[in-house]
Amino acid sequence: MAIIVVGGSVQSLRLFWDLPSVFVVIGGSSAACLVGFPLATFLKMHKIVLITFTAKDREPMKIIDQIVNLSEAARREGLLSLENHMDEIDNPFLATGIRMAIDGMPPEVVESIMNIEIDAVYARHDHAKTLISKLGQYAPAFGMMGTVVGLVCMLSNLDPDTLGPGMAVALITTFYGALMANLTFLPWADKLGFISDEELREMEITIKGVIAIQSGENPRVIKQKLLMYIPPAQRPEENEEA
Repeated sequence: MAIIVVGGSVQSLRLFWDLPSVFVVIGGSSAACLVGFPLATFLKMHKIVLITFTAKDREPMKIIDQIVNLSEAARREGLLSLENHMDEIDNPFLATGIRMAIDGMPPEVVESIMNIEIDAVYARHDHAKTLISKLGQYAPAFGMMGTVVGLVCMLSNLDPDTLGPGMAVALITTFYGALMANLTFLPWADKLGFISDEELREMEITIKGVIAIQSGENPRVIKQKLLMYIPPAQRPEENEEA
């Protein structure tokens, strides 16, 4: 049996388990989000939460190296020669930018279209983060509601022998609300924000790289320019010097 020491006394963890309280906090918070968000967004909640566990670390150096390789090919063989390298590009956003450059679109048009994609991605990410953040805001409130309901039920059948256990069960809902908000929902929202920032930074790198390729800049200059977007510790030159 699991135990916990509180104030010098040994208590069973079963004291902190109450299934109806869990339902009140999770069910109430989910119902509030269902009212406040479109149904399509709410139904994607499990996918949003899954991202916080399955998202892989971004590798900005990988896309920088790919952009530099493409710039070398364009400088050596001409911009149109990148048509032969499209199969090598595994990043859809980069492929879209290179395709527009090959088609001869002006650099300002290419940059504008790619920025529109960034804005759309940011909006989707912000909706997902807001949904999880709202769960973190609603959970403590429904925890308090559950406590109030528990106190009403306890006081309606006031018995000195059951006063202590009844009060403990009533207060456990508040504990669940605070715990779920600060240990799950809000940290999930923070992690989604971090994941979003990393992806948007990679997209910014891609835009600058595509425009630089289209402008015919020196590959070494392009690499140095793009390296400014990542921390010094992740730059290969810095690591070699160290």
